[in-house]
Amino acid sequence: MKTSSLLRTLIRPLFRFLLRRPKFLLLVPIAFGVWYAYETQVARPNMAYMGVPKVEMALPGSGFSHILRYDGFMLEYSEGLKNPLWVTYKVTEQKYKSGKRPSRFSREWLTLSRVTHEDYTGSGYDRGHMAPNYVIASRYGRSAQQDTFTMTNITPQAPKLNQKSWQRLEEVIANDFSEKYGDFWVVTGPIFADQPKRIQKSNVAIPDAFYKILIRPGTNEQPANALAFIFPQNAKPNASLMRFVVSVDEVEDRTGIDFFADLDDGFENLLESSKTPDAWNLRAVANRPSRY
Repeated sequence: MKTSSLLRTLIRPLFRFLLRRPKFLLLVPIAFGVWYAYETQVARPNMAYMGVPKVEMALPGSGFSHILRYDGFMLEYSEGLKNPLWVTYKVTEQKYKSGKRPSRFSREWLTLSRVTHEDYTGSGYDRGHMAPNYVIASRYGRSAQQDTFTMTNITPQAPKLNQKSWQRLEEVIANDFSEKYGDFWVVTGPIFADQPKRIQKSNVAIPDAFYKILIRPGTNEQPANALAFIFPQNAKPNASLMRFVVSVDEVEDRTGIDFFADLDDGFENLLESSKTPDAWNLRAVANRPSRY
């Protein structure tokens, strides 16, 4: 059950209970402390590889941001930009048949900005998933698939990017890499200019580009291995995926986010400064055509 659904289920009955019995209000700080300790020390670390990403340099206008957990993925949402800053999920062996896509995207009640499906209508931008519909649905089931259609997981993407080169990479991740390399983690999200353009009627910030970082945990045979990409909004639809390969350091420089902070410092520096497409045999699938 996603965090927002759980809170909706628990908080409203609890609030009504406390209104009838004010003396129990003294228990609220204790309950909050227990919840916060579990959330930050157990739940969130279990949904990220080697540390929850840390936003170290916030953009002007990004405002308050907060972490939300859903079935199969977790994200940090910026109320000022009305976008996720990062989204992370684990790609595992396929378990479920992907269900029919929901026809609409849902508003997240745990946000202040309350972005809706209609806020993108007529903007010229697609509602771009960060945690992908197919990967999450096929690994975590129908409820998780529906969670990917929550607007906190969505960001404005140029149609040719969303439906072409970005889709090509997501298909390679879901199928080729998953079959060949087993379980691995993905962190993905938008990259903004200092003063980003916005969708006029909704004030949703429009990214300049998008990043995606893949990381295979280390084993006894080999250390952890990362592969990072940056796709500009105007990425050529049929360009080789090799053209978008960057280092994790470059993603961190452009986003102000620290990834994998719990790794040993020496190994983290080596991992994040390297470009390793050959370790993923990316060249073999880099020119595959898009599905659409």
